[in-house]
Amino acid sequence: MARPPSFWESIREALRGSHQDFTIGNLNRAIVLLAIPMVLEMVLESLFAVVDVFWVGHLGADAVATVGLTESLLALIFAVGFGLSLSTTAMVARRIGEKDKNGAAVAGVQAIFIGLGTSLLVGAPCIFYAPKLLRLMGASPQVVNVGSGYARIALGGCGAIVMLFLNNAIFRGAGDAAVAMRLLWVSNIINLVLDPCLIFGWGPFPKLGVTGAALATFAGRSIGVLYQFYRLLRGTERIRIMVGQVHVNWKVLLRLLRVSATGIIQFAIADVSWIGMVRIVSTFGSAALASYTIAIRILIFVLLPSWGLSNAAATLVGQNLGAKQPERAEKSVWRTGLYNMAFLGGVGLFFITFAEWVIHLFTGDLAVVPLAISCLRILSYGNIGYAYGMVMLQAFNGAGDTVTPTIVNFFGFWLLEIPLAYGLAIPMKQGPNGVYYAIVIAEASIAVAGVLLFRQGRWKKQKI
Repeated sequence: MARPPSFWESIREALRGSHQDFTIGNLNRAIVLLAIPMVLEMVLESLFAVVDVFWVGHLGADAVATVGLTESLLALIFAVGFGLSLSTTAMVARRIGEKDKNGAAVAGVQAIFIGLGTSLLVGAPCIFYAPKLLRLMGASPQVVNVGSGYARIALGGCGAIVMLFLNNAIFRGAGDAAVAMRLLWVSNIINLVLDPCLIFGWGPFPKLGVTGAALATFAGRSIGVLYQFYRLLRGTERIRIMVGQVHVNWKVLLRLLRVSATGIIQFAIADVSWIGMVRIVSTFGSAALASYTIAIRILIFVLLPSWGLSNAAATLVGQNLGAKQPERAEKSVWRTGLYNMAFLGGVGLFFITFAEWVIHLFTGDLAVVPLAISCLRILSYGNIGYAYGMVMLQAFNGAGDTVTPTIVNFFGFWLLEIPLAYGLAIPMKQGPNGVYYAIVIAEASIAVAGVLLFRQGRWKKQKI
């Protein structure tokens, strides 16, 4: 009888790319093989945000405020990207679990068609209306003047974000998490090199200020997307798109649109609430907005890897439901939630203890630093809630049930978070801290609702 692989051997296999069938064998090993590359993928995605705010922080509060306002608008683009990608992952994973590689490839092609069309419809108008959008978000004339170029590139080039998410969702659903991880390495290396060069005019590059940060990120993501298409056509062991499959399959496309529409609404609800939070914080001035932007970027740096763990749960749910093993799917979710709680709980303790040191890595602005420290500490109190909430909601998405998380998000964000944030911040005079406490309370409530609904088990009967 062959010796089972050790933990470190499993890690090496996860980084190289695993041939494991995730519907059989040791469940902990399946979680490790999927989660490690997915976590690293999300670490790399979060680097885009952290690298930008690190360099832009040297340009002053108005430049950081520009990034914060634009990112709040980009949250709607992320909603589209996440909504499309979660349904794509669910459908591809279900077909892989059924051992239908052709069906998985066809689903991937239809997702790409939807993503390309959506990118054009959303991105083209943003090129022209970006300055107006900044003004709508409460930007001062000075911020609009500094940040219009950044907003035009970041919002107009949103197709690179959508396609990067979507193509990696195809790889994740197939179980090729290591491929998705390596693709983001390409994008991030380009962004890391170009960011300071284009912001400060190093070497032969022009000095573009905050606009350079947007251009560097757009270049990195776009090149990554081209590499994704190359890998999909070249193929992996789990999935390959053949030239003959590149055509519209209306039955699959419409089914994918149906699931995606609810998924997009699900994330749009969450992301519109994010815009609401930024709008409330912006009433307290550029320093408050800059501090919120810095603290949120730092928190996202650890939340996105945590999201990687929840993506692993979604893939395991999809593939195991396809293989007619709902109990194994359920067990994978509870274990992943426990691991996520341990990870984010530890990170939360670190941020609460060392918030001042962490913030000083990004800014020395005396008006911004104390506000950012307070924001990071308060938001870190909610880490355990974030951990369980995202795993539970992604488990529903992995099953193809995008309606339940949408309803939970609607009640948690629109009926609880936004009114509570406004009430605490302005009538009760808690200032920006009121917004931060509202976020923690809302996320904890969403986690509790997610656990209770997941235990009912209706997601096991979902068809996709």
